[in-house]
Amino acid sequence: MTLAGIDGDEITVHLPTRFLRDWVRNHYGDRITSLWLAENQSVRSVDIRVGGAMQPITGLAESLSASPSAGAPRAAAKLPTATSPANGKADIRAEPKPDDRADPRAELAGALDPRFTFDSFVVGKPNEFAHACARRVAEHPYSAGFNPLFLYGGVGLGKTHLMHAIAWELSQRGYNGSGPATVAYMSAEKFMYRFIAAIRSQSTMEFKEQLRSVDVLMIDDLQFLIGKDNTQEEFFHTFNALVDAGKQIVVSADKSPSDLNGLEDRLRTRLGCGMVADLHATTFELRISILEAKASRAGVPVPPKVMEFLAHKITSNVRELEGALNRLIAHANLFGRPVTLEATQEVLHDLLKAHDRRVTIEEIQRRVAEHWNIRLTDMSSARRARAVARPRQVAMYLAKQLTSRSLPEIGRKFGNRDHTTVMHAVSRIGELMERDTAFAEDVELLRRMLES
Repeated sequence: MTLAGIDGDEITVHLPTRFLRDWVRNHYGDRITSLWLAENQSVRSVDIRVGGAMQPITGLAESLSASPSAGAPRAAAKLPTATSPANGKADIRAEPKPDDRADPRAELAGALDPRFTFDSFVVGKPNEFAHACARRVAEHPYSAGFNPLFLYGGVGLGKTHLMHAIAWELSQRGYNGSGPATVAYMSAEKFMYRFIAAIRSQSTMEFKEQLRSVDVLMIDDLQFLIGKDNTQEEFFHTFNALVDAGKQIVVSADKSPSDLNGLEDRLRTRLGCGMVADLHATTFELRISILEAKASRAGVPVPPKVMEFLAHKITSNVRELEGALNRLIAHANLFGRPVTLEATQEVLHDLLKAHDRRVTIEEIQRRVAEHWNIRLTDMSSARRARAVARPRQVAMYLAKQLTSRSLPEIGRKFGNRDHTTVMHAVSRIGELMERDTAFAEDVELLRRMLES
């Protein structure tokens, strides 16, 4: 959409095709009318027409921002309108400010999250090397051996956080005593769509010039370029042009360059020729540190038992871990209740259920058989010797404790035994655990091994 003009209380908008004109009118009419009125109460309608793109309108921002409530006279910008017939009324988002158009490279800079800085990044064993490499690039870009910097790791381990932190450091604080760097940060998907748009609008040379004029190019989630051969080729040439010009490149992906099957070999080898740093899965200690830092910034007291509980239960993804703590803090603030272990289990019951490890009866039988050094077939055999019967009862007890199977289902897994046999085994093992501390420790060890 192009904002074509303002005539009194009417906004004129151009779209390149009838389809787009009708689609915008039908989907965005009511919602964005309210946005226009919030900016300028004198606007009454938006006229959608099919027409070509126009040049930015000088003074448009001042015309829109004048507030009638302030008593200032309305400055109406008298501009040419399209000759196509009006086919409906709709609403559009405000055009970018003229300042944004002054430098085409501003369009390449993605929105950086102000929370993602080096100060807020919690460092531990699994990510200390990647953090050190990111710091080095932020403080001394273009260093030999660190260009390109390739960060890789699983979902929610901190790749994007480090990418944003580097971009903040270079674009705002400067480096090596010089002024701020011009940073282009975008996802691989956005890179692809911008490249496709440039081809369609026959402006590929402008696209190339914009990318190759930056000081630092940062591409997040490079794995999305797999299978996009033309986009890969464009990125390859951009990569070479920037490196040859002494500019810094930072890339992230979910796998190392050598494991990104589907990328061209020439691109993989260039990505691997700089510094490759991985972010490992978080440890229990790192998860505790992340939770402590998050709770401290929120200013809400969270008991250590709650943090330990969350760090044990949510192990795969830092985003989910932080999201769980955010829910707890929000619940505490909204209802004025303290954060307790009981409240945690209640508020996060859906999330905790999704992370509960599903233990199978077959796995229980195998672990118990290995622990007492008996054959797996003894679990379902008719043998009643104590050396076999006792481990079998333990397996039945753990099956009842760790699975949602009914007593008859458990009995069928143990040689089609009756459900009363399972009931007796559960009762018997419970009694033995109360009387025999060593035996209770054995059973508890098996439980922890199966739940971990």
